[in-house]
Amino acid sequence: MSKAMKIAIVDDEKDMRQSISQWLALSGFETEAYASAEEALRVVGADFPGIVVSDVKMPGMDGMQFLKKLRGVDSALPVIMITGHGDVPMAVEAMRVGAFDFLEKPFNPDRMTELAKKACNARRLTLDNRALRKELSDGSALIKKLMGQSAPMERLKEDILDLGQADGHVLIEGETGTGKTLVAHALHAVGARATKKFVLIACAAFDEATLTRRLFGPAGEEEPIPAIEEARGGTLVLEDIESLSQTLQARLLTAINDQGTPAETRIVAICNLQEQDKTCESVLRPDLYYRISALRIVVPPLRQRGEDILTLFTRLSDQFAEEYGCDAPEVSAQEAAQLLQAPWPGNVRQLINVAERAVLQNRRGTGSIASLLMADSDDSRPAMTTEGKPLKEFVEAFERMLIDNTMRRHKGSITAVMEELCLPRRTLNEKMAKYTLSRSDYL
Repeated sequence: MSKAMKIAIVDDEKDMRQSISQWLALSGFETEAYASAEEALRVVGADFPGIVVSDVKMPGMDGMQFLKKLRGVDSALPVIMITGHGDVPMAVEAMRVGAFDFLEKPFNPDRMTELAKKACNARRLTLDNRALRKELSDGSALIKKLMGQSAPMERLKEDILDLGQADGHVLIEGETGTGKTLVAHALHAVGARATKKFVLIACAAFDEATLTRRLFGPAGEEEPIPAIEEARGGTLVLEDIESLSQTLQARLLTAINDQGTPAETRIVAICNLQEQDKTCESVLRPDLYYRISALRIVVPPLRQRGEDILTLFTRLSDQFAEEYGCDAPEVSAQEAAQLLQAPWPGNVRQLINVAERAVLQNRRGTGSIASLLMADSDDSRPAMTTEGKPLKEFVEAFERMLIDNTMRRHKGSITAVMEELCLPRRTLNEKMAKYTLSRSDYL
């Protein structure tokens, strides 16, 4: 959930500061008041989680000088200027310099609230986009998003770290909903091209003529830079590469060959074909397939990831519970077994949907996880995978989930966890070590 935006109010007149602050506080905003621009600048820096409302006429550094300073600190920070009656030229100059908007004294308080809401929404969007860009450029953060400690996931993370350092083209395969696009982002972020362009094209989203222009040009005044040019020196990700026509496959192969070795632009191809009679190799021309599959990653399906299923379900349901302002559902041993046995044809994407619906059901006090799994199945019986799992795996997965949930609920209090689970300290310590759970993660 997004954090509340702050509003920094800057005015040398105490009564005006208090009046604006009180009105905005009554409107639900968190306010901070400053008597001078110099005082505010000590607090308002880059990525300030809010906006600024400032008077223009102030002793020392006036509002226009303050605005220019703020533009230097963070050019995307919304600043609402308050100007004197009839001072239109000043307002025009403020807008030219980069003010979000201005209010002319005496102003309507409702207009102030309306502008503050618009400015805060704009600021929230800016900060969210920055956080996303930072996350997508941080290899370690992306690796952490590939949640789970099962053997298949550990191998996947090792593959990403290894192949991320290589220069060759990569083919990513896997069932729908397994997170192939996230893997592509991670490959780029952990490699030498991390500071270069990352361009993603969803090939199946365009008709052939549009896709040809988007990939290869020509670039006109109203056309974007061709992806082959835009990604030069960086990474070009082609989702649903199996949807390329033979003509486009030939053009792509020519573009790859023209780059030479090592490749100037790295191609990461994502294939979504997982049918027995149709594979990526069977639908692509052989010369193209062997060029892009020199390095290959297969993202494991959820049903093969064991206790990761319970870890993911717990984390996701906690996130949705926070979003909807309610409690996350408690998972019984029987429901944990059902989650582990479900075939998950939609993989992580399906698990996200089930977790959200489980939280909404729990808020209403109706339904069960089993009913949600049955609703996702064409069969009237609970959906169970044909891949058998030993009882020991179910027991250990449930035990780990139970300790993890209890530790988080009690914020790492060992005594409280021992009491709730009726476990002696030594046994709890041994089980936490066995399941690689650390108390420091819950504090």
